[in-house]
Amino acid sequence: MASGDSDIAAHSKTVFGKSTLAREALLAANVNPETGLATDYLNHFNEVVMLMEMLPDMHDCIEDILEWEQIDYCTHFERSGLKGSDVAILAYHTAPHALKAHLETLVLQIGDAIQLAKNWVCDAGMSDEIARKIATLATDDIKPLIAAAGGAIHGEVEGEIDYLDESIQAEVDSFFDGQSQPAT
Repeated sequence: MASGDSDIAAHSKTVFGKSTLAREALLAANVNPETGLATDYLNHFNEVVMLMEMLPDMHDCIEDILEWEQIDYCTHFERSGLKGSDVAILAYHTAPHALKAHLETLVLQIGDAIQLAKNWVCDAGMSDEIARKIATLATDDIKPLIAAAGGAIHGEVEGEIDYLDESIQAEVDSFFDGQSQPAT
């Protein structure tokens, strides 16, 4: 088992609202206490989108765009130096699996779109036309994906099952696990 896997296994029985993941600790770490996810992760994408939108007026932003690399949720928080990043990582590992899968699907789409923009520059070189094309991609395609990812982080996934049901069930199970069983 990889070391990351053992960390996940060690926290697999952690429940929202208990110990390290108490509501107050989650809120202090800017983690949504209902989903266990934090919107701060989206800043990694918002920064490059801002550069992409500035590109038509500032071609020198292209260097930062080309150097940008997609990182996963936990790596973002490991590198962030943010207060509560350890809580954000732990909460992520205990967040509803279906919700994380939806978020990661959106993140892959965001990353693919950013990579497409980088490929345009590598294939055709930097020009006013490419800069406008990249800015349009950022505004019309990537920003809505980031907004959808933000919605997922807040548990708002239109047309999908209620991802919060999984965490609610875990709370109910946790409550009954602590109760004595009736005699038969």
